[in-house]
Amino acid sequence: MNVNLTDLIAPSFYELHHEIKQELWNEIWEKGGRGSTKSTSISIEILLGIINDPEANAVVGRRYQNELRETVYGQFEWSAIKLGAHDLFKFQKTPMQIIYRPTGQKMVFKGFDNPNKVKSINLGRGYIKYVWFEEVSQFAGIEEIRNIEQSLFRGEEIGKRTSFYSYNPPKSGRSWVNQESRVKKPGRRVHHSDYRSVPKEWLGERFIAEAAHLEKVNPTAYKHEYLGLEVGTGLEVFTNVELRTITEEEIAIFDKIRQGLDFGYAVDPLCFDRMNYDSTRRQLYFFDEISGINLFNRQFFAKTQPHHRSSLTIGDSAEPKSIAELKDMGMNIKGAKKGPGSVEFGMKFLQDLELIVIAPSRCPRAAKEFVNYALERDRNGEIKSQFPDKDNHSIDEARYALEDDMIFNKQTATSTVTASRESMEDQFN
Repeated sequence: MNVNLTDLIAPSFYELHHEIKQELWNEIWEKGGRGSTKSTSISIEILLGIINDPEANAVVGRRYQNELRETVYGQFEWSAIKLGAHDLFKFQKTPMQIIYRPTGQKMVFKGFDNPNKVKSINLGRGYIKYVWFEEVSQFAGIEEIRNIEQSLFRGEEIGKRTSFYSYNPPKSGRSWVNQESRVKKPGRRVHHSDYRSVPKEWLGERFIAEAAHLEKVNPTAYKHEYLGLEVGTGLEVFTNVELRTITEEEIAIFDKIRQGLDFGYAVDPLCFDRMNYDSTRRQLYFFDEISGINLFNRQFFAKTQPHHRSSLTIGDSAEPKSIAELKDMGMNIKGAKKGPGSVEFGMKFLQDLELIVIAPSRCPRAAKEFVNYALERDRNGEIKSQFPDKDNHSIDEARYALEDDMIFNKQTATSTVTASRESMEDQFN
């Protein structure tokens, strides 16, 4: 069956297709909006690459295993049918893989949340030529991506290796993936696409109508969802966050360690972070984290190290039984002092810091929450005055961890104001 590729990939991908055939790039970042067909393009390129290189294999993954079946795996089935090559491939669900029948080459599907899943890949023959990170914005940061690639690409260099990263850009330009895609790097190609270059008959009348409607009623949402643009929110709470690697050398000289703990409730995660607070420079460093859903106190304690247990941890005082339980296990912990206005004061304290540095590979939840935490609007479009009480577990435990520092600063500020007032009164008496 002869298939014209122009019937399978949108015009915005023609040039990129020729570049991939010439093996020009080590990294291809494909970003775009809804309906851009970037996933179709990548799946076709990998299928063709497997067919044309008898030693090539591919590993395709997302952050979580349970998202694979209905997304990337299904995409390959669809693309193989469109290529007229479905019968050349054997599709297996357990283990999840696609085998090229003529040679035994494989496309293996993995959830990248567990490093052991990456190390246990059995190819049988050849080498890993392609890796595809679908929805790469779900990952903690570029360090996590590098660690996975180092495991997958180790061994002798047989041929050109290419990594694909596909994603819809997050709203905030401060998101790590938006920042990383702007970094100029040899061998890196960044490609942007949206639905407007896709033949309308591929998308259907309903898709086009919904896009047009959203463009009229909410242009900002349209630009983000359909054009794949960074629109920002204008409501970000923390504009002082920097995501970067924190080295072992830096950690070795940290001398003002703070630890906070926010307990999990049902589907909410438990979150523990270890920080260094540089009060002189007013900088806070997140460098160690334990977090998870359905992580009970005993399980959390088992994950801690001796230095976690000996250092003072300040936890949510709304859970006195949990604090007592951890204390009985041998953890140095106490409940946070709460009171009227404590949330607002703590949030403003964090906002007022010169810098909040978070290592996303070490503290992925803190990185995600601090970057994305934003004020909300009510049904009338007015900005709500209260800070949202959701997706803020690392933020809450940071407030707990720093409460003594905040009290000291509050007392210092009050004393300064009082002294200044008394000095002024003396001048007029």
